[in-house]
Amino acid sequence: MKAGIHPVYNELNIVCACGSQFQTRSTHKGDMRVEICSKCHPFYTGRQRLVDTAGRIERFNKKYAGNVKPEPAKA
Repeated sequence: MKAGIHPVYNELNIVCACGSQFQTRSTHKGDMRVEICSKCHPFYTGRQRLVDTAGRIERFNKKYAGNVKPEPAKA
């Protein structure tokens, strides 16, 4: 690798909203805070937890509720 052209690769702490912490390396400066990590994500834990905090699914269903195309009449 050429010297002086690559970004600095720093060690940083990741802190989840569930309280879990772990250390990793990144070009990001300073610690990071995340909402969901591998210890509290439903895919990895098998537990169902409310992930849709902004109501995106309800807004989608409400927005596209009237856009159902009728099936063509059969002869």
